[in-house]
Amino acid sequence: MRTYDIPKEKFTEAFEKVKANKGSYGVDGVTVKHYEAELEKRLYKVWNRMSSGSYFPKAVRKVEIPKADGKKRTLGIPTIEDRVAQTVVRDMIEERLEAIFSSNSYGYRRGKSQHMAVEEARRNCWQYDYVLDLDIKGFFDNINHELMMKAVEYHIEEKWIKQSIERWLKSPYEGEAARSKGTPQGGVISPILANLYLHYALDKWLEREYPKVKFERYADDMILHCKTAEEAEELKEAIEKRLSECELELNQEKSQISYCQDEKRRKRYPKSEFHIFRIYVQRARGENTGK
Repeated sequence: MRTYDIPKEKFTEAFEKVKANKGSYGVDGVTVKHYEAELEKRLYKVWNRMSSGSYFPKAVRKVEIPKADGKKRTLGIPTIEDRVAQTVVRDMIEERLEAIFSSNSYGYRRGKSQHMAVEEARRNCWQYDYVLDLDIKGFFDNINHELMMKAVEYHIEEKWIKQSIERWLKSPYEGEAARSKGTPQGGVISPILANLYLHYALDKWLEREYPKVKFERYADDMILHCKTAEEAEELKEAIEKRLSECELELNQEKSQISYCQDEKRRKRYPKSEFHIFRIYVQRARGENTGK
């Protein structure tokens, strides 16, 4: 018995997007090629289960990707079926969430890019002498589920969508217990949920409490522009407190204050490296990075 009216064609459209993305298999070992071999049957199955409220995602496959610093980033790869389901939901909620997201948010958004964030950073670096470069420690692994669902509930009416999102949040890595916090990097739905969480944790809060502060955010990396070192220090302290209220923690090793030195600005101040925007902001200052 179907409880929710979900158009069947959305699942066909979703599969084509999953196929075009050329992602890997999940815990069930089913590849896109295998899934497509029984496409009609498989799409009917996931559509019917989501429509009846009986859909439960499988665990996600854990994959560790080496990072430049020698550490590893953990990705969670959902099954093809779960990626199709997540794509259906993402496509249905994307437009309504795009309408509320900040213009200062550039990551994982249609019509936005890192290059646009860099260009805006370049313009702001010429006007402001100091940059506060922020990184959130283990952001995707530490998203508070209660706060996440509070934001979801506020913007989404459909019960089956809210139900599915909550189940994806709890979906564990293979062989592990159900997740109590976080959302796996690698899931189709994770980026838009991450943006929604940070919209309230940082973007909206900054625009309300510090309306004159210019900033650019790309996923969980952010740079903020300040007139003085003192202003940057005070802002860093305030953000650290705000993140704590949202069950998040500032990565102290990667979060730094830098002076925007160029031909006209030669004040003696410790220059530190930027995290995700480092190379691009150096270029904005007119420095030769050798790249």
